[in-house]
Amino acid sequence: MTIQPHPPGGIFDGTLHLYAVRVYYEDTDLSGIVYHANYLRWFERARSDVLRMLDIDQRAAIEAGEGAYAVAGIDLQYLRPAKLDDDVVIHTRCTQLKAASVIMHQRAIRGSELLCEARLRVGFVAPSGRPTRQPQPWRDAFMTILSQEETE
Repeated sequence: MTIQPHPPGGIFDGTLHLYAVRVYYEDTDLSGIVYHANYLRWFERARSDVLRMLDIDQRAAIEAGEGAYAVAGIDLQYLRPAKLDDDVVIHTRCTQLKAASVIMHQRAIRGSELLCEARLRVGFVAPSGRPTRQPQPWRDAFMTILSQEETE
């Protein structure tokens, strides 16, 4: 076999990152509704895709002993349930950039329905666990997607 599938990836629409997920049986509880913690997994995958698309190599930074990003705070609002077989798009915006952190807003949307919304602060931490300045090339990359819009 010569054709190999590629892992799913998102796209940028201006400064907005879009990442598609489908609700599988494993994502749901007994009633066929998405288990609440799975929104966190989807949001994490979308943020990881943002880093990948910005050429931020977090793995290399970890292996070099420089540090990595970690969620420092999150506020989640669950508004409507996602269900088995739903197609959901995760919208991610970077709205504030500081020396050691990034403020991001993420939304899980099915069609035109907002399902879940998160506002979070992601900090860059040294291997010791203490906050430290992000590498300047990474800050420069985030500047390319910095948005003043919190919602679409």
